[in-house]
Amino acid sequence: MSVPYTEKPWEFLNEYRGKVFTGLWPTLPEMYKITVSRYPDRPCFTVYEPDRISLNYTEALEKIEAVARWLCSKGIKKGDRIAVTGKNAPEWAVAYLGALFAGGVVVPIDYQLRNEEIELLIKTAGARILFVDEEKYEFFASKPAGLEDVISLKEGIGTFIYGLNGPQAEIEQALETDLAAILFTSGTTGNPKGVMLSHKNLVSDCYLAQGTPLIVLHTDVFYAILPIHHSYTMLAVFIEAISVGAEVVFGKKMITTQILKDLKEAKVTMLLGVPMLFNKVLAGIRRGIKAKGAVAVGLISTLMAISGFIKKVFKKNPGKKMFKSVLDKASLSTIRICISGGGPLAPSVFKKYNQLGIDFVQGYGLTETSPIVTINPVEQYKETSVGRTCPQVDMKILNPDESGIGEVIIKGPMVMLGYYNMPEETAAVFTPDGYLKTGDLGYMDSENYLYLTGRAKNMIVSDAGKNIYPEEIENEFQLYEEIEQILIRGYLQDAKMKTEGIEALVYPNPEYKEKGESLSAEAMEKRIHSIIAEVNQRLQLWQKISKTEVLNKPMEMTTTKKIKRGAI
Repeated sequence: MSVPYTEKPWEFLNEYRGKVFTGLWPTLPEMYKITVSRYPDRPCFTVYEPDRISLNYTEALEKIEAVARWLCSKGIKKGDRIAVTGKNAPEWAVAYLGALFAGGVVVPIDYQLRNEEIELLIKTAGARILFVDEEKYEFFASKPAGLEDVISLKEGIGTFIYGLNGPQAEIEQALETDLAAILFTSGTTGNPKGVMLSHKNLVSDCYLAQGTPLIVLHTDVFYAILPIHHSYTMLAVFIEAISVGAEVVFGKKMITTQILKDLKEAKVTMLLGVPMLFNKVLAGIRRGIKAKGAVAVGLISTLMAISGFIKKVFKKNPGKKMFKSVLDKASLSTIRICISGGGPLAPSVFKKYNQLGIDFVQGYGLTETSPIVTINPVEQYKETSVGRTCPQVDMKILNPDESGIGEVIIKGPMVMLGYYNMPEETAAVFTPDGYLKTGDLGYMDSENYLYLTGRAKNMIVSDAGKNIYPEEIENEFQLYEEIEQILIRGYLQDAKMKTEGIEALVYPNPEYKEKGESLSAEAMEKRIHSIIAEVNQRLQLWQKISKTEVLNKPMEMTTTKKIKRGAI
């Protein structure tokens, strides 16, 4: 069910309707132009490397429009796909918006994928032009996968993005209902699944998320440390910031010392991350407190409990003053709001940040929903919930059991158009009356707060917010004769922190022989572990197997020779 809200941060758009845009929502280029007209001199895209380099909103628009004119001069027209892959940087943002200003469809791709995997996604999307960082430039400069041109996001190699320009031209712009982006959520092998998001999907989600209420100010400074190709960072940091005239500071390294340095120098006010990031920062704070001795630990713990009580009950926030020295040391004194997403967060972590005086909330969503559909309100948060539904989100629980738990289904303006060139897969994830089936299990309370209890799908979510697909890992073992069956699944690695690891259940091939002789059980188990270690070397960091169980009997299979996961 959807919730009525009286606060509507998007109402200011009414004064631009009929002038800058004509639909219910502006497109992303129209939204950006509105922001430039409101805050032309505000810092827009900033990076510290090590000195501060920044573009204000007007300067960024000039570069974006120059890229759009160049793309037009290359024959790019409305609906053509342009791929972008690279580390977080202002150039990435300019490429992304330049593609949209040219009327094109942007295809953001995970930079950590292997070149061949990126090539497959480019080919699948039918991208004509690629913007890429310098490390991968040479590979793609040969224009694989049908590319017509490859542009560098880093100065000093190839054609640099800031050097692009073209003659003035009439560029046919996309409508709010047109496709804006294709985001690949899985399938670097087989048939990649690309989520199609329209301008309306992304823009509506951006503004509606602010109606939870989540107050975002033009004076805010967002920190983009998570990969920006991911729907969470793309929407909640990048698009959210440019919708109100806030500044985006691009973090370069997922290293705690570097992050804390950036937070302090940039005076970041909005920190969005995954549980792993917040766990590390909190661990650092707790180490600092413990170093002061047992008496200090007891005193600070008591004060935190008092602070949390006052904040929860009286809606006042004494923690900022009570723990100013602690927050200063952790480079968190300028933070207004922390938002955690992309994976499960331990309620204890949520609680401790709020006790320290930081407005800490968490949300929930899918790439297929642009992604935000729930956020915990700053003033009315519930520590065990993933938040209250955003305005215009129609959420239901499908086939609830006696406890009210069932599959979460969603309808709203942020729900995707479908999967790219996959009509059957698209049809399969929608109910007959048009609700998106999330595959997540949960229940809702009387105030429309969502509580997740598990996932109906096989997907594993790491504490870094990475989606892990068991079948992809299982495919890596197909050519090993020693293995008869393998099943990859998640397991609760840390019950307190609610973090998941990756477990492999392996049944050895009973017919395998080495040099004509069968291996002993001990030798076979040792061989299995060595194979796991070998495959781990090929996997991405977040895909690595951390637990292995060698079985003494085969797992139950279907008639089509698939392991019955539910029977394990």
